[in-house]
Amino acid sequence: MSNHAVAETETDSESAWSGGKSPFGVSYGKIFMWFFLVSDALTFSGLLCAYGFMRHKHPEVWPNPGDVFTHFPFYEGHIPLAYVGLMTLILIMSSVTMVLAVEAGHRNDKKKVTMWMLLTIIGGAMFVGSQAWEWYHFIVGTDHGAIRSVFENGQWVEKTIYGANMTVNEYGLPVFANFFFFITGFHGFHVFSGVIINIIIFINVIKGTYEKRGHYEMIEKTGLYWHFVDLVWVFVFTFFYLL
Repeated sequence: MSNHAVAETETDSESAWSGGKSPFGVSYGKIFMWFFLVSDALTFSGLLCAYGFMRHKHPEVWPNPGDVFTHFPFYEGHIPLAYVGLMTLILIMSSVTMVLAVEAGHRNDKKKVTMWMLLTIIGGAMFVGSQAWEWYHFIVGTDHGAIRSVFENGQWVEKTIYGANMTVNEYGLPVFANFFFFITGFHGFHVFSGVIINIIIFINVIKGTYEKRGHYEMIEKTGLYWHFVDLVWVFVFTFFYLL
């Protein structure tokens, strides 16, 4: 190998390890956001796999979500999964408004970014509020309740159970309620965190922070998190409520 070729190889090696360049031409903020989302996806995957394992272990006594989640605001009867379907629609629409906010950011359109971010915040807040309403009715239960065997004072007794908590469940196995509270609660915490983050970003947009920087990349990084939260809910809705 010639001295010239050796010198070029050494130069290329030095430039490759000298830093200062982001792989794939992506900012480090986006790369680390993807790292976080991948690790979070593994957590949700583990939870949903555990739910599926327990459901197939007790198929004969596992509650049917269509018979459990039937409440709807201002309606006396029962509509299976209608309310959770509305919640899903709200969250998907908030993902659409986030896409529009990111697109407006690419055009440095502060007015449109402000508008679409505000609508995204409203959609996220509506979802969190709707989930709290769903939790309330799941905990309170139906008027008629259900007779369950409960271990009290060292013996099993038959009691009428209303609603569900971490130890008893009107609808069937207590582990169903455990999974419901943990999986939907964990996802709800993500949505609530996203709303708080979006509010902070929204305030910065109004103050002109990103306009002064000359770019709205922070909107795009926040959008990655928000789309991930929406995508996770699609899987939770499918595996927990529909199957």
